[in-house]
Amino acid sequence: MTTTWLIVGLGNPGPRYAATRHNIGQMVVDELAERRGERFREHKAGARVAETRVRSGGDRIVLAKPNSFMNTSGTPVAALARFYSVAPENVVVVHDELDIPFDSIRMKIGGGHGGHNGVRDIARTLTTPDFLRVRAGIGRPPGRQDPADWVLAPFGSVEQKTLPIFISDAADAVEQLVDEGLLAAQQRHHSR
Repeated sequence: MTTTWLIVGLGNPGPRYAATRHNIGQMVVDELAERRGERFREHKAGARVAETRVRSGGDRIVLAKPNSFMNTSGTPVAALARFYSVAPENVVVVHDELDIPFDSIRMKIGGGHGGHNGVRDIARTLTTPDFLRVRAGIGRPPGRQDPADWVLAPFGSVEQKTLPIFISDAADAVEQLVDEGLLAAQQRHHSR
């Protein structure tokens, strides 16, 4: 029996935000779709989706990018979970994480939102924090720069050099998480 997974890349809509740190979740989901030759289409839940499989004959995955702003990501995520009958433990949210150094990946299930408003809103609308998170480290801003300005800024020139590899590694982490489970994915990607 196959399982359906909902893999959500968080970010803000529109070209103004496309290359910002806050949109790394959507960049990872774009990579997953590109690997499978899939294109996103509009869904009535207020998101763009692409339906595919982890591998031929494997579990079904629904890749999703909410059309809402980050802070209101929960409404489309909950609507997609209902539409595709996906339990919270099969929802994977890929998002930026200030408290993890740039180019680091951490995964967990449940826990607090750590001040991330997108994660907070998803926990509220799913009525549980017990969904999977793939946290892509963007690091803290230098000096006294406001974290809100930092997450809404594009990656710096030094970061740009390793960003494609970082996105690819995060996509690998999502695939392994779905295919082999959380522990196996943590063991491989937390030590990279």
